[in-house]
Amino acid sequence: MSIRLRLTAWYTSILFVTLVIFSTAIYTFVNLYTYSELEQRIRQQAKRVSFGQGIIEVLPNRSSEIRLEDMDLYVQTFTIRNNSTWRSDNMKFSGLMFEVPGVEKAATEAFFSKVSLGGNPFLVYSHPVIEQYTGSLAGWLQIGASTRQIEDTLKQLQTILIMGSAATLVIASSFGLFLARKSISPIGKVTEAAERIQKGTDLSLRIEYDGPPDEIGQLIGTFNGMLSRTESFYKELEDAYAAQRRFVSDASHELRTPLTTIRGNVDLLHKIWTSPPEDRPDLDEEALKQISMEAIGDIADEARRMSRLVNDMLSLARADTGKTFEKSAIPLRPLLEEVARRAQFLKRTAAWKVGDFMMLGSIYINGNKDYLQQMLFIFIENAFKYTPEGVVSLDAVLYKGQVGIRIADTGIGMDKDEVPHIFDRFYRADQSRGVTEGTGLGLSIAKWIIDVHEGSVEVVTKRGEGSTFIIWLPLVFAPPLE
Repeated sequence: MSIRLRLTAWYTSILFVTLVIFSTAIYTFVNLYTYSELEQRIRQQAKRVSFGQGIIEVLPNRSSEIRLEDMDLYVQTFTIRNNSTWRSDNMKFSGLMFEVPGVEKAATEAFFSKVSLGGNPFLVYSHPVIEQYTGSLAGWLQIGASTRQIEDTLKQLQTILIMGSAATLVIASSFGLFLARKSISPIGKVTEAAERIQKGTDLSLRIEYDGPPDEIGQLIGTFNGMLSRTESFYKELEDAYAAQRRFVSDASHELRTPLTTIRGNVDLLHKIWTSPPEDRPDLDEEALKQISMEAIGDIADEARRMSRLVNDMLSLARADTGKTFEKSAIPLRPLLEEVARRAQFLKRTAAWKVGDFMMLGSIYINGNKDYLQQMLFIFIENAFKYTPEGVVSLDAVLYKGQVGIRIADTGIGMDKDEVPHIFDRFYRADQSRGVTEGTGLGLSIAKWIIDVHEGSVEVVTKRGEGSTFIIWLPLVFAPPLE
């Protein structure tokens, strides 16, 4: 059974029980009220009946101002002493006679009873008449009223309640089924969207809902949010796969050149030292030795290049897995002074200029010394590579709780449209590709180190005028080392 049918069944069942209770309460109240009012009227009229002073004859005083039969009441008296019965005129004309209570009823009080006479229902009030002197039961006063009209009214009320409840159930069930179908219809849209997504790959589907922000609206909002997150995750996954494919392609390209060089030199050495003397080139031993040493040197250079490339790729692989490194409070001034001292021994053709680090005497940063040095040397080596002549400088600035380590050069610079890509893996500007030595992984590694240190990098560059990199790192203020 579907949800809307179950909801309709529950709603109809609850409504049915409610209508039964409500109808029963109404019928019971009307029944009790109607009979109670009639009993009250009969009692009031019974109090107006007076009897003569005689003990033997117990008859209503005919001089009473109000005749009971004129009020649709039927009066009957019974005298025990002479066993005589008196009936009002309307009873005589109708041929009616009430059953007289037995003697055993003498000790009881007046009571009401429902009887049927001639096929007509009556409510009879039986009141004992006590002798004034002896206190014994002298007879009975009985006053009755026809309840035909009351019974007919109650039957009509019963019919109205039954038919009205049935009609209410039918109408309410129909509208309940309609409302349940309308309320549950958005869930059908969710199911259809899920089936379309399951059968296809279109994660851009969204469920349109213009209803109130109820539980159904919250469900659809949650489902649309889940689709958005899934779509975003799927796109990130596709981008990651695309980046991985590019990474593998670029790595293969970068490894192919040194492997080709190594293989060529190995083949040359193998040919020189394994061929018969008559098949060797017409060179003396000194020339062959020189050729061999050059080939071995090429192999060593390419092996070192491959080693650097593999180390860089391992660093980036570690970055992709989300791994970090241990950090601690590091004094900034000794770190920069050590980097500046060691940088002057790097291979370069440009002048090396170092700023004043005295202002950093009591300033610390939270980081890893080895990785920070690696990051700074990447920027400095790049500055030396792309500055064939001119100046490369290193200094630092302080600004709002951050230190900016600035590496500037007067080299070839870059165009502005190249700046967003310089931290991509294996990216190298067209002007430097194939001219300047490198793999294009250094800045990617540097950017990862900066991100782990919760820092940022600022780039200012212009073609033909040089580039400036400012690495911003958060500071930790601490007393200077002893």
